[in-house]
Amino acid sequence: MEAAIRMEGLVKRYEKFSLDHITMEIPAGSIVGLVGANGAGKTTLIKCILGIIKKDAGEIYVDGEKLEEKDDDWKNQVGMVLAESNFHETMNAFQIGRIMENIFSQWDRGLYEKYLDDFKLESKKLIKDYSRGMKMKLQIAVALSHRAKILIFDEATSGLDPLVRDDLLDILLEYIQDEENTVLLSSHIISDLEKVSDYIAFIQNGHLLFMENKDELLYHYGVGKCSKEDYSALDKKGIMRLKRGALGYEFLVRDKQEFLSRYPDMIMDAPDIEEVLLLLEKGEVIS
Repeated sequence: MEAAIRMEGLVKRYEKFSLDHITMEIPAGSIVGLVGANGAGKTTLIKCILGIIKKDAGEIYVDGEKLEEKDDDWKNQVGMVLAESNFHETMNAFQIGRIMENIFSQWDRGLYEKYLDDFKLESKKLIKDYSRGMKMKLQIAVALSHRAKILIFDEATSGLDPLVRDDLLDILLEYIQDEENTVLLSSHIISDLEKVSDYIAFIQNGHLLFMENKDELLYHYGVGKCSKEDYSALDKKGIMRLKRGALGYEFLVRDKQEFLSRYPDMIMDAPDIEEVLLLLEKGEVIS
C-alpha cells in the first residue's frame, strides 16, 4: 500500500531530548495509532510532519514528494485536530466558517453546515460557551470541510466524555471508508486506538520501538506468567521485557507460538494492546 507519509532517518535535536532517526511509513487509507509516554516525542514528530518545526536531519515525504519541495497548497489536504482548540473564544462557528472559506481553496460551505448540524453545534453560539467535546467536534468539522486527505490528531480525545469519544471514533471510521483518506491518531487512551487503528506505532524516548499491524501484534505477542524459579530456568530467547512481582514474574514475548513450542506448559496469555505497551514502557529490557 502506498505511503501517505513516509519518514526516513528523521532527527530533531533539543538540549535534553532528541527525536532519533525515525523511519516509518503511514499507509494511505489507514488509521495509525501513535503511542508513548509524555515526552516520548509524539508531538515533536507531528510538528515535524506539519512543518511547524524544522527537522535537523532525515527526510519527510508526503504523497511521495519531499515535504520541503511541496507548495503551500498541500496543507489544504491536511486537517489538524488538537487537544485544545485554537479558535478565538469570542467567535462563533458561523464566523469560523467564513474565515475558513478564505483560507482553504477546497472549502465546502454546504458540507461544513451539514457537519455542524450532524454534530448539533449551534452556529451562532460563542465558542467560549461550547463544551470541550463541542470544541473538538468543531475542529473536526473544519478539518473535514476542506476535504483533507490526512487527519492528524494530537491527544485530541483525552479528557472527553466516553460517549463523545465514541462519536469521534465513529467519525474516523466513516472517514477512512474513502481509501485515499489517512489518519494519524496520537492518544494515551489505548482502548480507543485498539478500536479503530490498523497499525500501532510506539515511540519511547525519541526512538521508534516498533510500528506493527494491530491484528498481527495481538496475534503474535504474548505475556507469560511464572515463578521466579521457573523464569530462571528459561532460555531467554524471544523474551522482550520482564516485570518482577511479589507473586511471580510476567514477561513479554514477540512470538508466543514459537515460545510455546519450546515451553508447552507455560501459562501464556493473549494480551491486549495496553498490556503490551505497559510492559514495553515499564518492563526490564531483556532483548
